[in-house]
Amino acid sequence: MKHKCPICKTETDSAVHADFPFCSERCRERDLGNWASEKYVVSEPVFNDEDIVEGEGSIVLHLDDDLDNPNDAEH
Repeated sequence: MKHKCPICKTETDSAVHADFPFCSERCRERDLGNWASEKYVVSEPVFNDEDIVEGEGSIVLHLDDDLDNPNDAEH
């Protein structure tokens, strides 16, 4: 699979680069550093605190109907 490195935009190939989708270990470590320094953030939470019921250990995410029946989706 071909892709561009998210850090330096160099073309990468999953069959060639061990650090895919990054082109090198250096770019992979820069990306990790960006997450660690909070340069990247998730814009919205996946769930609200109200979605968590006390005493239950799991969260159920409701997916779109199209994802449940991919053959029924219009393209």
